[in-house]
Amino acid sequence: MSIKSKIRTIENYPIEGVMFRDITTLFEDPDGLHEAIDLLLERYKDLKIDKIAAIEARGFLLGAPLAYLLNVGLVLIRKPGKLPAKTIDQEYELEYGSDRIEVHEGAIEKGERILIVDDEGTYRQIKLSVYNKLLHEEQLKNITEIRTVLDTPPEAKRY
Repeated sequence: MSIKSKIRTIENYPIEGVMFRDITTLFEDPDGLHEAIDLLLERYKDLKIDKIAAIEARGFLLGAPLAYLLNVGLVLIRKPGKLPAKTIDQEYELEYGSDRIEVHEGAIEKGERILIVDDEGTYRQIKLSVYNKLLHEEQLKNITEIRTVLDTPPEAKRY
């Protein structure tokens, strides 16, 4: 089974010209969801990863079970105002507007190796700059890889 075959594309959403990859259809399919998590687990089970950083909200659905199976911590990257303690935030631009994300200050310790998990890679370069700001700006953290469920191994960005 192809993971990509379980993900529907919605044209012109949320605005004209955007091809939205809707992974809810993958999550609705028990075999597809199981395969997606198993593929992620297989890739990372032998790597030294200290924490997974997952972006709201669909990234949580992949990051949480993977963190559990790898027995590593999970860092939540959220929309503004959702985290109770002091945060680091960053605004970024999309082709249809702007957004902002936050992470708890101190959620990642010096030298920890971080795997960033998200649902899809359409805005990988934007997200990379945001993640670098939030997770790497103090040169305390090491981003191991950015992985999205739509990536195939050659498309993953290794660091």
